[in-house]
Amino acid sequence: MSVKSRLSGLFGLGSQPSFEQKAFPLNSAEAFALFGSGPTTAGPSVGPISALHVPAVLQAVRIISENTGSLPCKVYRKTDDGKEEANDHPAYKLVHRFANDWTSAGKLREQLTADALTYGYGFAYVNRVNGNAFELTRFLPGTLQIVIDQDTGEPYFHSGKVKGKTQTRYHYSDILHIPAFGDIAPVRSAREAIALAIVLEKHAAQLFAGGARPAAMLYKETTTPANEAGTNAIRNILSGWRKAFANGHNGDPLILDGGYKYQQLALSSTDAQFAEMRTEQIREIARAFGIPPHMLFELSRATWSNAEQMGASFLQLCLRPWLDRWQDAYNLVLFNDEERDEYFCEFVIDDLMRADSAARADNFSKLIAARVMTPNEARAAMNLPAMEGGDELANPHINPTPALPAPIKESTPNA
Repeated sequence: MSVKSRLSGLFGLGSQPSFEQKAFPLNSAEAFALFGSGPTTAGPSVGPISALHVPAVLQAVRIISENTGSLPCKVYRKTDDGKEEANDHPAYKLVHRFANDWTSAGKLREQLTADALTYGYGFAYVNRVNGNAFELTRFLPGTLQIVIDQDTGEPYFHSGKVKGKTQTRYHYSDILHIPAFGDIAPVRSAREAIALAIVLEKHAAQLFAGGARPAAMLYKETTTPANEAGTNAIRNILSGWRKAFANGHNGDPLILDGGYKYQQLALSSTDAQFAEMRTEQIREIARAFGIPPHMLFELSRATWSNAEQMGASFLQLCLRPWLDRWQDAYNLVLFNDEERDEYFCEFVIDDLMRADSAARADNFSKLIAARVMTPNEARAAMNLPAMEGGDELANPHINPTPALPAPIKESTPNA
């Protein structure tokens, strides 16, 4: 430690977060933890890549990230009447059209959300021109490190060494940061559940690979001699059996000799429990991602009557927190302190609410009739512009809109 470092530590001057450098082999537990993977109690190592080999995990990551990317996001300007689109703001194209020359805004949201679901965070660099955000470019997972200043609590970011270059420090306003809940990826939190799903999948594959599970049994009441002749007899029977029923000859008549009998093997209760365990692991993975099981095509408890409500719960309980994270991240890096009082980013979720459009329309109609909200407030909730005369609290069923006067007919002279 240098004299300057000792004096700084003694008087509390210029304190900076310290980094402990450790050397460890790549097959150690520390290395597995560094890259977000490692062995589990069930056996398999689960990491961001290997977890995606489980269909339920792949579907969960895909449906959350793709829906986040497919929903349009816009920049709005606050007005006295509510809000209006601010398509003249430089940030509008970054959130609604293209994040950079080669990546659309929706594609970047899809990528960073998938990064957060698998690695715990998604990062993008905010490239500025004349103080305004010009483009957003994605950082690959593992290339940035979050550091918290111990004195102020302010976060900043360090990039790893690339081709011998030293680390670069980034201000928090220069990095678009999309965190998972608690900065811990669901893939990491549910490692044991995912590992058990891998074990069950592997067991099923090995069980049925090449017909490994016997469908029937050949037996006889007398004992086969434990000598070379007896061994050869068993081999000849197996060889003849395979030749007789290979190449699609399963319907040929069965002829047994030597006192052998045929017995069909049925599925046991253990086989049924195995299927239930595989289904339960889908539910466990769904819980980890906060997603309704039917969105992972686990439909054992879904009915036509509750499927619509499950879709609404997906928006409110699963997707909405991710949309809020994106809106907060956009507002933090795309606008300065003064602009945040006037501009904000917001997703248009009408596409996801169309399945429940009848219920929404009925709810708005009742609220307007009860004078709880005005027609323009209902239109604002549906991302529609205000209409003239729509700011009055009136019941349209009691005070209908007056009819327009009939057009005046022009008199024609008599011929």
